[in-house]
Amino acid sequence: MHKTIMFSLAILSGLSVGALAANQVIHQQGRVFSSENVTIKKGDALTFVNDDSIPHNIMSATKGSEFNLGSQAPGMSTDVTFKEAGNVQVICAIHPRMKMMVNVTD
Repeated sequence: MHKTIMFSLAILSGLSVGALAANQVIHQQGRVFSSENVTIKKGDALTFVNDDSIPHNIMSATKGSEFNLGSQAPGMSTDVTFKEAGNVQVICAIHPRMKMMVNVTD
């Protein structure tokens, strides 16, 4: 499906664009994530983009879905593929109030 159509459908249905996309982009700006809760299928990826003027360190300590991107400078983007179904809490190790939940489905 074309991104413009997906965006239009998302607005009409009241869903975020990310709820419809296979590989979603999560932006970091103002010490918050662009989404607090996303759902993806097992094997899909999230792209974390630092649109902020400060570094972030995106990570998860959720068992089976652990990752640590290290210091992500402004302008950097990194893909994370989620291989296990379940709920994965993602935080910024530098700014621990930055939190989001990734719901990975089969």
